[in-house]
Amino acid sequence: MSEHLFLAHYDADGAERLGLQIDDTLFALNEPASSLDYLLTEVPASQLVSVLTSAKGDPVSGQKSLRLRLNEQEVWAAGVTYKRSEEARERESGNSNIYTRVYDAPRPELFMKAMGYDAVSTGDPVGIRYDATWSVPEPELAIVLNARLEVIGFTIGNDMSSRDIEGENPLYLPQAKIYQNACALGPRIWLQPSIAQWPDVTISMEIKRDGKRVFFDETSTERLHRTLPDLVAYLGRCKRFRRGAVLLSGTGIVPPDSFTLQAGDEVVIAASPIGELGNTVIVIGRQHAD
Repeated sequence: MSEHLFLAHYDADGAERLGLQIDDTLFALNEPASSLDYLLTEVPASQLVSVLTSAKGDPVSGQKSLRLRLNEQEVWAAGVTYKRSEEARERESGNSNIYTRVYDAPRPELFMKAMGYDAVSTGDPVGIRYDATWSVPEPELAIVLNARLEVIGFTIGNDMSSRDIEGENPLYLPQAKIYQNACALGPRIWLQPSIAQWPDVTISMEIKRDGKRVFFDETSTERLHRTLPDLVAYLGRCKRFRRGAVLLSGTGIVPPDSFTLQAGDEVVIAASPIGELGNTVIVIGRQHAD
């Protein structure tokens, strides 16, 4: 595929519509291809590009902000897929050894992160729990899967996490990972239908506080410890995804243990050619415990 093809939502007269972006030009899509639900449930990966090309309408005029909106798709996440993540998790858990064991085990760590309609996109706020003291973003390459569990492409994901809560007891992982505004995706889907190996992607993350950079790092999909087919196969081993799914592939960027997010921080995750996922941090939940 010589051209870069993307799917993204954009604003059209106050409503969000799905468009096809070819390199830098955004095109409207005619029905039914203008529905991401339709594309994920009815179109095999092998036919996706031809269906979209046939449904391509007029170019969209004006500069549009792109974002990704899901509906009833489930968002799942893989953990401990980079060595950097395994080392950080061992420290936060007091060297319990469980993360080292899962890093080398045949079966990966997989957990549900969010329903698609709860995921936010670029420009929306991301959250830190009011009852957490150690909160971090986790930048990840996200796999977009159709209902047949075929890869259709990739986007950027931010798996917001409360490290102190998970570190206190691994059984608290759902509370550390699943809460309001804890999952961000976008800004668009880079179409790579039926790809069987990781694309060569560099992922970077910058965090600014009061306009000043307080953290920056980058990693590459070359450092992923798991294969793409392996993660997808385990995700669908005993579960069907009738609306499609998104699978976060794990993080290879971990801020230092002394760092925690604060309200107002700006988090920008970049991955070429997908773009940038930018969000401002807010506090989620009551400000004082009962």
